[in-house]
Amino acid sequence: MRIIVGLGNPSEKYKNNRHNAGFIAVDRIASANGGVWHLEDKFNAETCKVKANSKLLGDDDVTLLAKPHTFMNNSGEAVSKIVNFYHTDLNDLTVIHDDVDMEFGTTRLKKGMSSGGHHGVEDIIEKLGSKEFWRLKIGVGRPENSKFDVEDWVLTDFTPDELTKLEHVIARSASDVAI
Repeated sequence: MRIIVGLGNPSEKYKNNRHNAGFIAVDRIASANGGVWHLEDKFNAETCKVKANSKLLGDDDVTLLAKPHTFMNNSGEAVSKIVNFYHTDLNDLTVIHDDVDMEFGTTRLKKGMSSGGHHGVEDIIEKLGSKEFWRLKIGVGRPENSKFDVEDWVLTDFTPDELTKLEHVIARSASDVAI
């Protein structure tokens, strides 16, 4: 089974934060594929199964989408539980997350990279004992004012215009993760 995890912070308070780009992405993927979210206490995450509509995966394959409820810096707890429960090869795991070092609206799909200072990814690497999984990084940029703390920046909301642009970025990038 293919697993796609969007990183973010649970709670309405964080819904449109830059740090929640991963949650926003998997929400859009689920919506576009008729998925319905369920809270899975055993994973401490919301999950959603969708049929893959990709020639690459075939018509009968199912992809599990997940949103950890562990808060960003402890994402590895939920991700490792899901990966271990489904006995998933790390080549079939994709983590979608924000990246402040990339210009807003850009994306990059890579495998086997270091965390790049992203604490959620850092925790996943630690808990899985490997960095050999796919990552779809979504650029959220840095604040224009260099005195604005980056950790505060990622907890600010996207503007309505940015959310609209993000929809297009996610739609374009969904094919990169084989959905």
